[in-house]
Order: sequence, then C-alpha cells, then structure tokens
Amino acid sequence: MPLKGRLGLETARVPHADRHGLLWLERGRLAVEDGTLVFATAGFDNLEAGAYDIPYQQVSNILLGPGGVVSHDALRILARHDTGLLAVGSKGVRLYATSMPFGPDSADRARTHAQLWADDEARIDVARDMYRRRLGGELPAHQRDLNSLRGIEGQRMKKVYQNLADQHGVVWNGRRYDRNSPDSNDSVNKAINHAVTAVYAAARIAVAVTGTVPELGFIHESSGHAFALDIADLYRSSTTLPVAFRATNKVQRHPGRNIEPTTRKMAGATLRNEDVIPDMIDTIKDLLERDT
Repeated sequence: MPLKGRLGLETARVPHADRHGLLWLERGRLAVEDGTLVFATAGFDNLEAGAYDIPYQQVSNILLGPGGVVSHDALRILARHDTGLLAVGSKGVRLYATSMPFGPDSADRARTHAQLWADDEARIDVARDMYRRRLGGELPAHQRDLNSLRGIEGQRMKKVYQNLADQHGVVWNGRRYDRNSPDSNDSVNKAINHAVTAVYAAARIAVAVTGTVPELGFIHESSGHAFALDIADLYRSSTTLPVAFRATNKVQRHPGRNIEPTTRKMAGATLRNEDVIPDMIDTIKDLLERDT
C-alpha cells in the first residue's frame, strides 16, 4: 500500500539505490495537498477507490497509466526530489512521455554503456551475451561475428514459432509483414506485430529508467532507440511470441474478437503479472556490469 508522502524528508534527497523502483498509477489525479503528493483514484486492479499519499521521496519512478492526470504542483515536487514520471499505456504497453529529471544519481551507467559500445571487442562481448540469453545457452568461443549469430538464432526461432503454433493450435505459415498493407497479414502475424510493439514499449521504459543511452544498440544500429530494440528482443521467446499465439488462439475460439485489443490487453497483463519491466531493468544492469 502507498505510504505517507512527506516522511519528514522535505529537503533530503534519498539516493535512487535506496528507493523502491516503480509505482504504477491509473485512473486518478496526482496532485499536491498540504505538501504531500496525493493520488485520488476511481480504483484499478487491486487498489480500491480513494485518496492515497504517495511516498515520492522513496520511489524512483512513477508510471502514470490511462485515466491519469497530473497537476503542475505534482510535477514540481517530483522534479525537486528527482522522482521520475512516465506517461505509459495500460500496464506499460506504450511509452508516451517522460518527465525529467529522473534516473540514476550518477552518469556511471551511461558512461559504461558508451565505453562498451565504442570498444569493438567489448561491444561484441555484450552482443554475444545478448545472443546467449536469447538462445538459452553458451556460444562457441570462436563465433564473434554478428551475422553468424543471427543465422544461429534464425534457425532456432523457426522452431520456436512452430512449437508455439502447435501448442496453441494455430496455423503457422511463416513470419510475414507487409508494411504497406498491414491489414493483409493473417491473425497470428498481426498479433505478433502488436505484441512486439507492447514489449518494445516496456523496453523503452526500462532503458529510460536505467539512464542508459537509447541510441547505442549492441545488435541494432540505425534506430534512435536501438538499445531498447536490443532489450525487447531478449524477451521475444519468453514473452512476445507466447502472448501473440495465446491471443490468436483466443480470437479463434471467440469469433468476432478483434486481434489488436485482445493482444494488447494480454500483453499488458503479462508485463504486469510477470514483472517484465523490473526484470528488463535488472537485465540491463547485469549486461553492463563488466570490466571495461
């Protein structure tokens, strides 16, 4: 349950390392009352309707979801105490905006990220670590070429797709996506697209919270959010694809359902119930904690 907001720390700055990580709020108004940050909500998930004091000095970041509004005073007090506010979709399936300043107390992690990315050998080491996580096992020491690693993963993913299709009773004819005519794709490919978007949004939240450099991907290169794409891909087999195939199965069993909202809601529930965003945050920290 939310704790008292002021906590006797009007001028103190609690280090982020000593704070709780994320606080999710939806369907309510975040404002300041008598010097305390208060969230008045109509109720959501397991939180009943009411007004709750928010411990803004003890939280690193607040994720404000659908139906949430915030006052200028609330933004001011959050900024004063270096508590971040991120406007997100339901359960984190979108990232709409971030309120600065927020993030780590120092630039150490961003500097480490940049140093690893700029060193050719260190960069491939991180990329190999990512592929090891994606493939679920160790890689031969001599394989230090990204194209070779992509080839290995491509073969494995074909099996993952087919296994999930068999498990959920979905016809699978291969991964296809026509950017010029997205509605022409079959249901399962549409579901994959929507699930990918949701998990990518979660990865963007994790990258923002950790204070890492979005543009510096170790596998992806051209996107301004290349690192988030790297992180999202780590969850393709464990989160993205299972959500897509489950959603497709549900639509097949209930004709008339739309694949987009079905996938989005299922993705949101998975992100929240399985603590995917906190796990992404821990994964980012683990990936970058190495000798430089």
